[in-house]
Amino acid sequence: MEIPEELFYTEEHLWLLVEGDTATIGVTEYLQEDLEELASVEIPEQGDLLEVGGPMATAESVNTLIDLYAPLTGEVLETNDDLADSPDWLHHSPYEDGWLLRIKIAIPAETEDLLESDDYQDLVDGF
Repeated sequence: MEIPEELFYTEEHLWLLVEGDTATIGVTEYLQEDLEELASVEIPEQGDLLEVGGPMATAESVNTLIDLYAPLTGEVLETNDDLADSPDWLHHSPYEDGWLLRIKIAIPAETEDLLESDDYQDLVDGF
């Protein structure tokens, strides 16, 4: 399983690429393995405000519905509209084409709660 070192992670199996005051967010390869036969992905719209721990997105497969919660507080700058037509990008390219959204980080201190790749590897190894 791939765990890119340049990304940050959450215990809920989201990845984040933090670049200045912007974060790109997606689901990790570990989580996408639970999303077999993905039917749809619902993500917020550009301009929506997210609060850390609040609802962010929903991924639905033929056998499960997974609610995804915001890892950071911020405004949605951009969404991956390709997921509406091709939710399987989460399977084929979770760290590149399968990103969910980009946000402008409102509270930079929240990034201190994110896991680095080694810590996330330890978390996954514990399952």
